Amino acid sequence: MKEELMKKRKELMERVEAIKADYRRGLDADSEERAVQLENRETLQEIERVTLEEIAKIDEQLKTLD
Repeated sequence: MKEELMKKRKELMERVEAIKADYRRGLDADSEERAVQLENRETLQEIERVTLEEIAKIDEQLKTLD
């Protein structure tokens, strides 16, 4: 059980890091592309929020296993 939780946590952390890397790339100079990127950012922010919540839940589960 602990190993599965650790694996899932790692996958989720990789997802968060990928989102952060996308943020660091910044916005395109082209206004149309920038508009699409801004729409995508809202989606990414929600994915990041949900992912961080899931990581917190896993952390709580891991505490009970120690």
